[in-house]
Amino acid sequence: MQFNNLLCEIDGPVAIVTIHRPKALNALNQETLEELLVCFQGLAENSLVRVVIITGSGEKAFVAGADISFMENLDVLTARKFALLGQKALSTIENLPQPVIAAVNGFALGGGCELALACDIRLASENAKFGQPEVNLGVLPGFGGTQRLPRLIGKGPAAELLFTGNMIDAAEAFRLGLANRIVPQDQLLPACREMAEKIASRGPVAVRLCKDAVNSGMEMDLARACQYEADHFALCFSSDEQKEGMRAFLEKRQPKFQG
Repeated sequence: MQFNNLLCEIDGPVAIVTIHRPKALNALNQETLEELLVCFQGLAENSLVRVVIITGSGEKAFVAGADISFMENLDVLTARKFALLGQKALSTIENLPQPVIAAVNGFALGGGCELALACDIRLASENAKFGQPEVNLGVLPGFGGTQRLPRLIGKGPAAELLFTGNMIDAAEAFRLGLANRIVPQDQLLPACREMAEKIASRGPVAVRLCKDAVNSGMEMDLARACQYEADHFALCFSSDEQKEGMRAFLEKRQPKFQG
């Protein structure tokens, strides 16, 4: 797939999507959001891709935010349309069948933080900075930040970040549970690749069902969510993957999952 603002590389079972607008610190404008939507819709249909890594071009920014020069002159209707486009693109990432790992290199602010929140796992470089500074601009997050951030780190800590517009470093993001791990800048992509390859080596059907159980179950009460989990557990027993995995365990060898 060829894009103006994205690079998409598929290496075996791992796809790496890089937002490539270095002069704008990878800020999200309408075209970039549209390309993200098309890119991830295509990856969702690619059965050979088992894990996706998303990052930003360069070392300064994952995504510095939504493009303010683009947003400055929006009116009420076009602003709502832009927010809905961003939400659609990020929901497509969040609901991708495959796990998505965010390699957060540098600034993940505003729309960049919201993009990271839509991913399943977030690895941060030591120079990473997170924040939802929209109130400093007289607006609020429009790509799901007011909803995903409280669900991830809790209402109180999220409210503080959202209401103050404060920016936090990687250590504080890790403490709050916003970042899964902190790694040196030069080890960020290798660490993400290592994690992605480990996930890709597991049963792909089981991983996809596990992701769906987590995402869907978060919106259910505990009893219904556990029933949903049991349904997915049972569904695994209709796959060759379950047979291979358990047979390999009993035969004391590594499983060979075909997907």
